[in-house]
Amino acid sequence: MPEPIIQVQGLVKTYHTGEVEVQALRGLSIDVPTGEMLAIMGPSGCGKTTFLNCVSGIDDATDGTILIEGTDLNSLNDDRKTEYRAKRMGFIFQFYNLLPVLSAVENVELPLLVSGTSPGEARRRAQAMLDRVGLGAWAGHKPAQLSGGQRQRVTIARALVNDPAIIWADEPTGDLDSHTADEIMSLMQQLNREQHQTFVIVTHDPGIAERCHRIVHMRDGLIESEEVPAGAAGAGAVRG
Repeated sequence: MPEPIIQVQGLVKTYHTGEVEVQALRGLSIDVPTGEMLAIMGPSGCGKTTFLNCVSGIDDATDGTILIEGTDLNSLNDDRKTEYRAKRMGFIFQFYNLLPVLSAVENVELPLLVSGTSPGEARRRAQAMLDRVGLGAWAGHKPAQLSGGQRQRVTIARALVNDPAIIWADEPTGDLDSHTADEIMSLMQQLNREQHQTFVIVTHDPGIAERCHRIVHMRDGLIESEEVPAGAAGAGAVRG
């Protein structure tokens, strides 16, 4: 089994709203092997997105240990954490988060420019990644000129253009019809097979989850159970 790229121990996240304390994560622990496609499922409010945000460094955990490629995220200051995310992580969201005033290729090259890549090299790599996801001919189009599936392909291209180790996806097909969702999932599976990147996918869709290597079910801020879908190859170790 590959070495874990994500190691989480005793993850706690508590929110304080006035006098009310809400414990969104209650000591969750999990390992994710390198190259795994992991689906996170559970009812609304169970902590799925909070888990993704804390483990990816978007949000700070209240307690617990998070190791990504052996790096302790809690040991990094905000600038180092932002730099690490820009270089080693990609993000795919349900509502695309594309800048409407920029073309597809300009949206895709943004992470490269932020991480210090020269404009010429950033444009070359962004165009190549759009070609990879089947949108090379649409590079000059702005998001409003693209369909929902095309926008999500641009989002995937942007997430992958830095050649990240981990791609975090929060309901990546939630705003798409079933046919387009199937196409997007097939694309992510293909990229996972060919580039051996790790995908962590939060989803409500059992059909999407069944196409991952492992499904983890959450409830009330903890992992309730896990399963390996029929035909899936490789399962990580879950504790907690």
